[in-house]
Amino acid sequence: MKTNKFNIYILVALVGILMGTSCTKDFKEINTNPVAYGPTSFDPNFLLTSAQLNYTGSIDFAYDTWRGNLIYASTMMQGFSTVVSYWAGDKYLLNEGYTAAYWGTSAVGAYIEQVRPVVDVVEFTRGNAKYANVHQVARIWRAVIMSRITDLYGDIPYSEAGQGYYKSSFTPKYDSQQAIYTDLLKEVEEATNALNASGDKVTGDVIFLGNIDKWKRFGNTLLLRLAMRLTKVDENTAKAYAQKVVGKTMINNDDNAFVTHDVSGSRVTQNRNSQVLQGDGGQENYYTKWSKTFIDLLKGANDPRLGKVAVTQLYLTDGTKLQNPAYITNPAVQKGMPNGKDLSGQAGRDIRQDASFTTFPDYSSPNPGMIKKNGITFILTYAESEFLLAEAAQRWGIAGTPAPHYKEGLKAAITFLGQYDANLAITEGVAETFATANPYNAVNGLQMINTQYWLHTSTMLDFYETWCNWRRSGFPVLTPVVYPGNATNGTIPRRFPYPVEEAVKNGANQQAAAAIIPGGDKLTGRVWWDKQ
Repeated sequence: MKTNKFNIYILVALVGILMGTSCTKDFKEINTNPVAYGPTSFDPNFLLTSAQLNYTGSIDFAYDTWRGNLIYASTMMQGFSTVVSYWAGDKYLLNEGYTAAYWGTSAVGAYIEQVRPVVDVVEFTRGNAKYANVHQVARIWRAVIMSRITDLYGDIPYSEAGQGYYKSSFTPKYDSQQAIYTDLLKEVEEATNALNASGDKVTGDVIFLGNIDKWKRFGNTLLLRLAMRLTKVDENTAKAYAQKVVGKTMINNDDNAFVTHDVSGSRVTQNRNSQVLQGDGGQENYYTKWSKTFIDLLKGANDPRLGKVAVTQLYLTDGTKLQNPAYITNPAVQKGMPNGKDLSGQAGRDIRQDASFTTFPDYSSPNPGMIKKNGITFILTYAESEFLLAEAAQRWGIAGTPAPHYKEGLKAAITFLGQYDANLAITEGVAETFATANPYNAVNGLQMINTQYWLHTSTMLDFYETWCNWRRSGFPVLTPVVYPGNATNGTIPRRFPYPVEEAVKNGANQQAAAAIIPGGDKLTGRVWWDKQ
């Protein structure tokens, strides 16, 4: 298992200096001559660290994670269920402040905290042999960042994003998602191929600690994920790029990409999902549970993950943030909470009137090992790669046959849990037995692959990816919630509307982009690759 634990607090402290100074070997010079810091002494590795850490959550109490990944995506996808009143996702209600949280404001959010620093790294290192590998890793990381933004919103500022200093572009144009994906595929392929294991050390890398071979496999796996996004809208391109990466993607769970967090510093160093799910901002800890859809699927298959990812009796009392050390992991007692419920007192809506209700602690919570504040945030995994290769094999007959990839993906999706915490570990033998007993079936192969992808990304707590792949594949088949006053006519949302603030700051460009969205600039609109 990869052990990339290190003192993130120290790194973030260094990153915090980036607005004015940076660390250097010439410590005395910097502290006696303020003009000594400049292009010749600047190390772009610190900005790369900032861009990577901020991808796991913004510094404004992780509102992007709280609102986008959890409040909306996790419940829309029926991974989680909650009766917290402001969790709008599985009610299909529109809260523009929440759907805009990932994009951000003029102070925080993806464009400020992720795009700006990574673009600075790309531009500063362009043509600089001293930082050749840093440049290529930054190009790949920029693609990670921008692909999530465009997957959530559709057409977005891309080619001019973060270029204010370099191009005096302060109202960046919106590029079409089709053009964005064309460039993302090009950028990731070129950057991955250009990485050189004998070249410069990427010292600011908190994902693989500068391991270039792992970055190459990460880049090819990312290329596969980007390619497979296009199966509904540009199958030829999807197939061509999937073919290119066969034999070059991640090879086992040791290649899994994640950030290991630290609680010794400010909130930005801590696990962002964990902060929310431990109730740092409200009562998410007590009232947010695994959904009935999620638990029933695991329980129905006698899946060994159930006894690891789900526990009951974790929080015994409303209002407390103290976890019960005697929580129950017995798979037989795990129970998911139905989606679309509340505490309104209204018949058909109030969870306390549902047939499944006994007490809130009886519903299944995420295992404490998954939501440690010094835990990890997963970014991209071997299991994802194998499931996508299985689909490529099923669709086009490339990468061999689908069954071996499916089996490897399933086994990896079971055994990777030990990377969260040793108490969640499941042996290779158990995984092998389960995968052998539940083999791939070509008759409903795409449904099997993408249902397991849904389960895996849910256990990764990467519900952004869960939502993206569900929109692309249509699997698993989810029964929508019908909640009074919903904004989608009872259908599961397909995209986030553009932020209201963006209409003020970049109105003409935003309005032009909004006018051509299939279905309109609303929850029921569709991004380009989500072809109906």
